Amino acid sequence: MRKILVVFFLFVTFSAVAQPEMKGGLETFIKANLIYPAYSLRNCLEGNVTIAFQLNMEGKVYHSSIQSGIGTDLDDEALRLIRKSTGKWVVPADYDTTAVLIIPVNFKLEGYNCVNKSKAEIQQAINAYQSSLGLTNAILNFYKNKEAGKYNKQEEQRFLQLKTELGYDKSYMEEKIKEGLKKIKDKDKQGACEDFLFVKHMGFDLADQLLQQYCP
Repeated sequence: MRKILVVFFLFVTFSAVAQPEMKGGLETFIKANLIYPAYSLRNCLEGNVTIAFQLNMEGKVYHSSIQSGIGTDLDDEALRLIRKSTGKWVVPADYDTTAVLIIPVNFKLEGYNCVNKSKAEIQQAINAYQSSLGLTNAILNFYKNKEAGKYNKQEEQRFLQLKTELGYDKSYMEEKIKEGLKKIKDKDKQGACEDFLFVKHMGFDLADQLLQQYCP
């Protein structure tokens, strides 16, 4: 029987009179909204991802980041879940909104033939993902520098080719924009703006109006 197990705990970085609580329960929320990332699912990648975040008095997540992770799309999924929880927290009247909350999310697969995966194969899959991520970041940095007028024009053709090899075409960017708009509906402004900026810093102007509208 196939199972996806997610174990989590809530910590506060320093003592508080009372801690925020999730409406309906954090476990219920995560189980209802979890989407095990395709790459990690396909390659039997599991592990612990720790998310740090802050809440305002309305129970909205106003800042969140990956504190530590696997280095794959598991990190992104854990972050997405926390950001999607915005507005669903009950915050005590005396709560300190500068407090940093910590949630370690442990992803675990059962019944996906993962017992047959060797540690070497799993590490190879992680390395491959991180290698691709490194190339992606190189492209992003190039176009950020181009926007600032600090780039080598002769290198642009190489990055155009790299974008093609990685599949970062107009169709991909349109899907990225759709993801960003969905995050807007989920009240995840931070995540949406990151998606729109990704499109911009990939050398496309498709999200420029959205950046002006949602991310001034």
